[in-house]
Amino acid sequence: MTKKLMYLLGILITILVGTYFNWKLCCNNNVIQESSSSELINDNQRKIKSPTFHAFTIKEDNDTFSLSNADNFKFKSSSYKIVSPVPSGLDLELEKLKTYVNSISNKGLSITGYYTENESNESAYPNLGFARAISIKNYLTSKGIPSNVMKMSGKLKETMIPDSLNVFHGPVDFVFTELKDKSEELNKLGNYIKEHPVVLYFKTGVTYINLSTEERRQMADIAKYLNQVESAQCIVTGHTDNTGDVTTNLGIGQERANSAKRYLIQNGIPENKITAISKGKSEPVADNSTEKGKAKNRRIVITIK
Repeated sequence: MTKKLMYLLGILITILVGTYFNWKLCCNNNVIQESSSSELINDNQRKIKSPTFHAFTIKEDNDTFSLSNADNFKFKSSSYKIVSPVPSGLDLELEKLKTYVNSISNKGLSITGYYTENESNESAYPNLGFARAISIKNYLTSKGIPSNVMKMSGKLKETMIPDSLNVFHGPVDFVFTELKDKSEELNKLGNYIKEHPVVLYFKTGVTYINLSTEERRQMADIAKYLNQVESAQCIVTGHTDNTGDVTTNLGIGQERANSAKRYLIQNGIPENKITAISKGKSEPVADNSTEKGKAKNRRIVITIK
């Protein structure tokens, strides 16, 4: 074999070896990447869960009365406002519920609203479930079910999954309860609210309301009391520091009280259960000669009577 032939054969072997390793390291890696991508897509598809649909149901323990409907109340994620319109089929069942509840004297209705940990709570209450229960209670009241036979609560329920529009279907349960005399319990609650009113402080010219955890709990107590005691009223009083004259401060105090009243209405407190007034600068609780004292005097007091 001549040197020239050996040289050409060496070049050919080099080309073949290079082609093989190029395919092995490059093209095969692309196949692996494509396979990994497909597996990732399949994994993501498996992680997408179907939305939950909780039908409307309620029944007596002895099965003497029961209602059910595939539809139920709906709420957008992080919202306590009922999605409109309420299904007509559900309204028909609620009409039957009204007739039944109004025909007996010893039955109440417990409404439990649900929420998930991922939702944000922008209501005035400790959790979004309670706020949803308040909204449903108000809707049932508008349909003729007495407010004072209904009890509201809220619970965490992580198994709920919204639909593609981020709407929860039926985050609520209804249960019949025995009505009992709660006059002593309500008297204690009323006295506690009067002794521990919600007090909100404002910077000069500011009316924005942002409740703490404790204030949300207090607001839930007020909502429960107003719901159970027909004659009860929520009193919202605006106070100011001594900056400005009497007339100006009465106006500022009233503006703040009206703002708080609108906030309460948005959170399900009936408008006819709220009285908003202003005391202006007439009832200071701290020394107006200091900025710290003035800050304490710029307040809204929310209580009941």
